[in-house]
Amino acid sequence: MRNALHPIYAIAGPTASGKTTLAVELALRVGGEVVNFDSVQIYRGIEIATAKPKTEEKRGVPHHLIDYVDPRVNYTAADWAADAVRTINDIEARRKPVILVGGTGFYLRTLREPLFESPKTDEGLRDRLRAIKEKRGAEHLHHMLQRVDAESAERLQPRDFPRVMRALEVYFQTGERFSEQQPNRAEPPAFASRIRLFVLNPPRDELYEKINRRTEAHFKAGLVDEVKHLLAEGVPETSNALGAHGYRRVCECLRGERTLESAIERSKQDVRNYAKRQLTWLRRERGAIWLDGFGDEQKKIDVLFSHLSANN
Repeated sequence: MRNALHPIYAIAGPTASGKTTLAVELALRVGGEVVNFDSVQIYRGIEIATAKPKTEEKRGVPHHLIDYVDPRVNYTAADWAADAVRTINDIEARRKPVILVGGTGFYLRTLREPLFESPKTDEGLRDRLRAIKEKRGAEHLHHMLQRVDAESAERLQPRDFPRVMRALEVYFQTGERFSEQQPNRAEPPAFASRIRLFVLNPPRDELYEKINRRTEAHFKAGLVDEVKHLLAEGVPETSNALGAHGYRRVCECLRGERTLESAIERSKQDVRNYAKRQLTWLRRERGAIWLDGFGDEQKKIDVLFSHLSANN
């Protein structure tokens, strides 16, 4: 088979759904390499609450775009997409299949449907918008967006504050609505049409129970000390890296704004809410094949391979 005809497999799903296990099984089956599209696993030094695959979990499969961005850098979806294009082209030049894996649906969509050329982040403006969010809540930012760009506000969820904030930044920096600029997208990469998306959909109660246990384990493993170290190394609390689930609640705890017990419980709720948003986002992705269950269940592995066999 010519390399140009190889499908590019994408394994997505909510946090704690077993994506890594399934992706590694698939990579071993087809002789492929894994490319990460999780927006937190990209950062160096952000370890305990990220579920980065350990050496034994990788089982000898090469993994790319993990642990390579300085946590002081506010890395964007467009940055990831550019790096992903280069990485995928390199893997395919070596005649290896590509397996994309992650839970950041916006990253994957940005790869399949590139963004328009937007202005560089104005850190001063971003800090002011973050301050508004902290004082008045993410919903207030959404109300602001409704006033200046109703079309974008209708498309974005109020709690999806990173993208709400970016739409506001584009408007305030350019004077043009985000929704009006979006049609000016770049062409997708040549391989985009070969991406075949599989989405894990575990039972909600079991997923939430797993999230709760994993969050408790992160704190027991030293999450607070990890955050203290990152802050001492100069990583700002306002960085994307420390805005990740668990990390921002630890920052609040260290500022004396909540107890450790409160940080743990709020982190559990944050991650459960995030898992729900991930599934909502992925339901809008075209051509997705849904796999009910966790990725480490042998039945789900068999179902995935049956789909591959039927379409190859």
